[in-house]
Amino acid sequence: MSNVSQHLMSGALSGFASTVVLQPFDLLKTRIQQPDHLNKLRLSPLSPQSTFIFRTARDIVKENGFIGLWRGTTASLLRNVPGVALYFTGLNQFRGFLATAPYFASLRAQPTSSYSSSTLPKLTAQGNLFAGAVTRVAVGFILNPFTVLKARYESSYYSYNSLPQAFMGIIRSGPSEIFRGAVASSLRDAPYAGIFVVFYEHIKSTLSSAVSSSPNPAGIPIPISTSTAVNSVSAASAGALATLATQPFDVLKTKMQVRSETKYRGLLSTVVAIWRQRGLPGFFDGATLRMSRKIFSSAIGWAVYESVLIAIRST
Repeated sequence: MSNVSQHLMSGALSGFASTVVLQPFDLLKTRIQQPDHLNKLRLSPLSPQSTFIFRTARDIVKENGFIGLWRGTTASLLRNVPGVALYFTGLNQFRGFLATAPYFASLRAQPTSSYSSSTLPKLTAQGNLFAGAVTRVAVGFILNPFTVLKARYESSYYSYNSLPQAFMGIIRSGPSEIFRGAVASSLRDAPYAGIFVVFYEHIKSTLSSAVSSSPNPAGIPIPISTSTAVNSVSAASAGALATLATQPFDVLKTKMQVRSETKYRGLLSTVVAIWRQRGLPGFFDGATLRMSRKIFSSAIGWAVYESVLIAIRST
């Protein structure tokens, strides 16, 4: 199996696993971000959103049963399986390309741990930041039509009976709808992916060194179970930090993709609308759910991806 095929398969399995397991988080996040106002409870700074989460989940289960929490899973898979596969493959290829440049590959001149939990190219922090941001934005732009489809299929504002009906409705609306929210997505994805890869590689390197119990001049990889744990913890930690930093852009993206009012047609007008209606807290609607989903999806996704790669290359 070629190197590209290995990364495509590992990425696709990663995207499938994390999407199916965590779809309820995505559905609830979309439902919470779509309205202009949360409920009016003001018991504490956290009570409105936490109460709204449980009420939203309860209403979905009451109307559609427990399986209703997985509404939009097919749309999510259409977006995430190829998206994650392309992202991981593109990230690896781009990192390999950047590793040939002295500025981005200066780590080769530095001593590294004899143990490694990864088979991926090593770059400087600047290289990881650049590679993550560029790759994520490129893949996100290509798959933006599926992102719009996913958001609207999860939203309660659209009554689509099937995915083909939803997709054709978006296509008939023209390029303005197909790529709606693409700028907001890029503003979210570029810093998220860049920050994530930087912290992921740093935390992973630190943990790999910490779990090395004895010198290993031959550079034998750590056991796959330990490697998986290292990758999961590293990805979860990096996902939490990157999610918090980019939450406002996720709210902007969702508003622009599911709302049809004029005030949500442009990025700046959407910012103004959210500020007037909700103030600063409005830019963090759904943060709890997105944080939870990103922590788990990062842990599952990167652990599956790197573990499959290690398993393939060890056979």
